[in-house]
Amino acid sequence: MISHAIARAGLCTPALGVARSGRAQRPCGVGAVPPRTARGKPTVRRALRSDQAQTVDDAKTVQVIAEVMGAVEAESQSIGAGISSRIALTREASVGEAEPTSLRAKVLKSVAKLQLGLLERDMEVRLMLLAALCGEHLLLLGPPGTAKSELSRRLSSLTGGEYFERLLTRFSVPEELFGPLSIKGLERDEYNRKTEGYLPTAEVAFIDEIFKANSAILNALLTILNERLFDNGTDRLPVPLLCLVGASNELPESEELDALYDRFLIRKEVSQVSKGQLGDLARLAAKSVDTSEGLDGAEPVDPMAAFAQVPDLGFEDFKQTGDVAVEKVDISDEIIDVLTELRNYLQDKCEPPVYVSDRRFMKAVNMMQVAAYADDRDQVSEADCLLLEFVMGNKPEDSQKVRSKVLEILASDLGMQQCELLFLSLFGRACGALDTSDTAEIQNLLKDCTELNEILVSRLESVREALELDFPNLRSSIWLSDSNASSAVQFLSPQMEENKGKLEDMVKETLILREALSSNVEGGTIERLLPKRFKQYQKGVAERT
Repeated sequence: MISHAIARAGLCTPALGVARSGRAQRPCGVGAVPPRTARGKPTVRRALRSDQAQTVDDAKTVQVIAEVMGAVEAESQSIGAGISSRIALTREASVGEAEPTSLRAKVLKSVAKLQLGLLERDMEVRLMLLAALCGEHLLLLGPPGTAKSELSRRLSSLTGGEYFERLLTRFSVPEELFGPLSIKGLERDEYNRKTEGYLPTAEVAFIDEIFKANSAILNALLTILNERLFDNGTDRLPVPLLCLVGASNELPESEELDALYDRFLIRKEVSQVSKGQLGDLARLAAKSVDTSEGLDGAEPVDPMAAFAQVPDLGFEDFKQTGDVAVEKVDISDEIIDVLTELRNYLQDKCEPPVYVSDRRFMKAVNMMQVAAYADDRDQVSEADCLLLEFVMGNKPEDSQKVRSKVLEILASDLGMQQCELLFLSLFGRACGALDTSDTAEIQNLLKDCTELNEILVSRLESVREALELDFPNLRSSIWLSDSNASSAVQFLSPQMEENKGKLEDMVKETLILREALSSNVEGGTIERLLPKRFKQYQKGVAERT
């Protein structure tokens, strides 16, 4: 490195035995005789001045740099053209519709069916359907008269399962939920309940004002919700419950209800219809009297017409989807990083801290697998991470904190940061290998550069595809409403554009480093090829020393 630094500075010493004036000098060795020409006259060797030597070296270096950059530019264009071609094919392939018998098509039909005659309940419908497919429970928080019980009744109608509904008060007794005591059983000194038609035999249930449950009800209810078991006298019986929709106007006030609150994996705040939709709400009410007109006086449109060939979701679909999804859907390291960073942020950095139990964390992973499987995917995607907004928070105001953090993590692209650190490591090794002409290390570096380049090109293609196809993973997700997807796109677009530029630069830098290693350039040339990285490398060396 020192010799290269001297050469770059132009500090070239004159040739041995040649004075700065250019006249021949006698060497110090005894008896040395200057060489002569054929005519017997002494020859005079003229040395290049230091500035002339530097000019020659610079010319060679400039030529090498031009050759390297020319090759890199050609390969960069080829990579860009290949990405554009593959994105075009993806655009064409995405035009087709899902198979009518696929689970995705069935879910879309169910969403449309559950939404009929409802306004601004798109996300509630999707979350309720997702909870049922997961075999989990949904909590709806909001004022009376916001269609909470109507949603659960529609779910029961969709599944065809046994339905149970009850409103709790502070004075509710266990018999209201679990059935009356058996008189005949009491005559035999047996403490059994007649559960037929009550919660222990229901497949879909709705309990309003669920946090009014008292201690006499609470223990049995917790066991039903989590273990799907009911203690009837001395017998512990299995419960066929698929999904329980709980509703409340307020959050639980006492700590003894925290365990019940935690049993609801998905929680959604329900608001009144917005002011801008009140006119449509009035028209919907009038439609029950006069069905000759659609909303806003338009011709009535049957939203189910598009699903004429799609079968309904069957009860077996609800029972089997959760287990099949866990078996068939993978979750990548990038998604796991999102989950772990989110939980660490909520519990350690958020004010006030948001507690996320281990059980909730694990069930969130399974929920995302079900979301992916029902969307006909074998991998959990970034779109599924946005559902964590309804899982990780403890209070309604936590929802926005979770959403903002998830979007921030997705936009920051942790994988790209790791790639940059890996490139800096390769660059440092390359500087040493080129200085020492270590052939074996250069070959290893060429292999590592090729692998890193493939990773970067893949990430660049993903970012470009998201931008050029308008974030298809978000737009096409069956679990995100249009407004949810649009707000996420609006947040992510600026940062993704920035990430695209960084990835393009890193792809080019990796190509430059690989081409420099292939050409076995002098160590000093790599500084001029990648000056920014060389400064980072020098800074790192200085900090270590």
